[in-house]
Amino acid sequence: MFTICSTSCPESQAGNRTISCGEFRQSAPRGVVANRAFRAYPPTMCGRFASTTPPDTIARLFRTTGPVPNVAPSWNVAPGQNAMVVRRHPENGERRLDLLGWGLVPHWTKDLHSARKPINARAETVATMPMFRDAFRRRRCIVPADAFYEWQPRDDGPKQPFAAARANGGVLAFAGLWEGWRAPDGKTFRTFAIVVSAANKDMAPIHDRMPVILEQPEWPLWLGDVEGDARALLHPPEAGTLKIWPVGTRVNRPANNDAGLLEPAR
Repeated sequence: MFTICSTSCPESQAGNRTISCGEFRQSAPRGVVANRAFRAYPPTMCGRFASTTPPDTIARLFRTTGPVPNVAPSWNVAPGQNAMVVRRHPENGERRLDLLGWGLVPHWTKDLHSARKPINARAETVATMPMFRDAFRRRRCIVPADAFYEWQPRDDGPKQPFAAARANGGVLAFAGLWEGWRAPDGKTFRTFAIVVSAANKDMAPIHDRMPVILEQPEWPLWLGDVEGDARALLHPPEAGTLKIWPVGTRVNRPANNDAGLLEPAR
């Protein structure tokens, strides 16, 4: 499942065959297999998150302009699915809130079938790795979330899933990158990846990686509203930023999507 953007979105060009942001396509265009490169079970880094705050609340929080996407809450956003992303319009500098597909497809991709579609970009190499460096320079974004999941290896059985959310109950702002890819039929697909860093003290016992979480004063620099070195923001959050708790294994399946996924494991 991918987002297909209209001419109202940043970088869209008149004449493209598109549909409006906020709409979901149940299948990709002819010749495109949307989810072939994605794994359903937890990947090695951040591979699931919850996005339940209403879009209009997200739009107010990030001070975006333009249409607000029509999207239902999800407690189990998985690779290949659409999610809300905050981006800066390159022409007028306004912030926009759109739905993009999770799994980055660089604009220079020739064959979507064989494209890697990474869901994460490592903070240590995002500025230099060919897959990400252009997006890091020009197309940084913020991925709002209410919680994310990580899986802890266990010697005596399957991995144990944990949920993490802001200790103060606020919205998480993941550092992200976005790209636009034009299909042979002229449709433009917008996709994103989440930047991940080494885990902080709280997350380290569970997993060695975690999303880069931006604080509100850091948003303008990351989005490009102000000049500066965005690499300075690529670090784990301070200890105590998150509350972390074990949850049930129902989250392992993307088909399971309800508030009960965030309930503490019994």
